[in-house]
Amino acid sequence: MMTIKSLKTKQSILHALADEEMIKILDCALFGAQSVSDVIRDCRIPHTTAYRKIKWLIDEGLLTIEKIEITEDGKKYSLFRSALKSVSIKYEYSNMVVEAEPNVEIVEKLTERFLSLD
Repeated sequence: MMTIKSLKTKQSILHALADEEMIKILDCALFGAQSVSDVIRDCRIPHTTAYRKIKWLIDEGLLTIEKIEITEDGKKYSLFRSALKSVSIKYEYSNMVVEAEPNVEIVEKLTERFLSLD
């Protein structure tokens, strides 16, 4: 577990955990790379909501783009995963402690990809 120091990151985590659809998205992307279409189908979230919330989660660093694929007809789409495996929040008189466990599989894949660059 790592302690989150950034107030912005703490607020992002709290905001995501307070939103039922964002929790569904994070759960869906925890163990495997997902596309937006996968999330829409598996979580039964409306298209516009899924795109908007996934973009927000990526911008806030709570989802990580694992890879970008191109279809046979030349369309590009991203596969993403949850950046965090678990989160623990504790509040004690004006002090909020947020601890998070990184999604190790994502860290390993990104490290592998980085080390394989020539």
